[in-house]
Amino acid sequence: MTFKRLFLFFILTPIAAIIAASSLLGTLQEPQFQSRLELYQTNIVLQAQAWQPGDSQDDSSGAIRDAILGEQPLESATEKYQQTRQSVQTNLAKVQQQLAQLQSSNQVSTPPKPLPETPPTANISISQKQQQLEQSQQKMQKFLDELDLQLGILQAKQGKTDTAIKIWGELQQSTVNSQQSIVNSQQSIANSQQSTVNSQETAAVLSGLWSDPPRLLPKAQQVIQNNLSGWFRSTALIQLYQLQQRETALSEVQTAQQEIAAQAVFKLAVIGTVPALTALLGVIILIFLIAQRLFKGKESLLAQNEDLAWATPWDGEIILQVFVVGFFFMGQLFVPFLLMLLPIPRPIVDIRLQAASVLVSYLLVAGGALLVMYFSLKQFFPLPRLWFKLQLRDNWFLWGFGGYCAALPIVIVVSLINQQLWQGQGGSNPLLQLALESQDFVALGIFYVTAAIAAPLFEEVLFRGFLLPSLTKYLPVWGAILASGLLFAIAHLSLSEVLPLTALGIVLGVVYTRSRNLLAPMLLHSLWNSGTLISLFLLGSGN
Repeated sequence: MTFKRLFLFFILTPIAAIIAASSLLGTLQEPQFQSRLELYQTNIVLQAQAWQPGDSQDDSSGAIRDAILGEQPLESATEKYQQTRQSVQTNLAKVQQQLAQLQSSNQVSTPPKPLPETPPTANISISQKQQQLEQSQQKMQKFLDELDLQLGILQAKQGKTDTAIKIWGELQQSTVNSQQSIVNSQQSIANSQQSTVNSQETAAVLSGLWSDPPRLLPKAQQVIQNNLSGWFRSTALIQLYQLQQRETALSEVQTAQQEIAAQAVFKLAVIGTVPALTALLGVIILIFLIAQRLFKGKESLLAQNEDLAWATPWDGEIILQVFVVGFFFMGQLFVPFLLMLLPIPRPIVDIRLQAASVLVSYLLVAGGALLVMYFSLKQFFPLPRLWFKLQLRDNWFLWGFGGYCAALPIVIVVSLINQQLWQGQGGSNPLLQLALESQDFVALGIFYVTAAIAAPLFEEVLFRGFLLPSLTKYLPVWGAILASGLLFAIAHLSLSEVLPLTALGIVLGVVYTRSRNLLAPMLLHSLWNSGTLISLFLLGSGN
């Protein structure tokens, strides 16, 4: 065994595996994006339920409204917020317990007499873990305060003012207690102070608005506008203006609320109808393919090329070299280090610069990995037939679009199971949050280029074009599909996304092995990411 092989197998690969496992475990305490996403959709429902069709419109408008929103939108929204709050509170208690244990172990482990020094890396690891836990605690506490403010408004809007005032009163007390219970970190206290004060002020203002008799606090309007958003802001402002008898301001808010509500009804129709129809078409396609496989056997579409392996002239060393050196070390170490050397102010606040930074980082990672793959495979040129096949004159479009439709119901079912397993934890792709909160069209355009063009091209070349066929040297085709799908999911470094992305990766693998044309999984991947970004834009624009 050569030194190069020893170095790759026994040094670089274990290092890559340890860092990847650490990154995955690091997402364990991070909130799952799906929970926030569902609240965004709930908020749009709340905006839409305020829509009142004009007198000139027939009853069909009201029927459409009821069909989209359901019979009791306020009650449904309250239930969703209560479920989310319970999940966040449970996870917050876990984080606080881990912080207390970490602090206790640090105190206990302090030696009473001089001992050999602890390795610096151990101290750094403990410090980083404590910092991650503190940041998670701050985010969860802030999120919990926001949920309490919003839950109170929901209760008040349903006439349960006593319950609402009780929630806001407990919030004012709990924010003081939570600030005192934060681990002794000056940075943590400083970062949480402002959000604590904002929550207290807002809770006090809301309590005054719905008290009997009402209490109008100074700067109530400013506090509401600064600390509430969407339907919750307009509801609180309407209550304030009614008490102040400001007819002009009240009329302006109600008019704006109706305009936003009409837009929200349209967005909900798009968000709900298009994926539902696509998923229905996907179910039909799946039933057809399975039935055809049962009745026609080897002559069916699913059986096409199912046992045909690629002729692979290289061994596992080349596979590891491409992924460990090209994909992992380029993406996790070299490119981040290179970007840190650039004279760019950090943290990047401007959303366009953030989007551009994400795109440039991704292109550098992709370029580096593809270069390593090229030089690794150069010695085997010309490659055997079917490798990296890209052919326009083929049925790739039907495979790509049909695969997208079929993937939708599969991933939806897996995601529902996944949510029950992780209970709102496990982290998510940070790009999703940026896309959701960005309403800048230039930034969204850059995000689209990254997610719907660059990612499908690079990831399909690497995972379906190179990895899957390479694995057929050691595994049957179905085994290579499963293994490449799992590695595709793990490469996204988010625990909560492993199961859904594995399901998506398997569908991508099936589409590629049957079509033997990389354009098919590229189209599927692009449609998937495009649909996600469009949904995020519609949800974000309503909040």
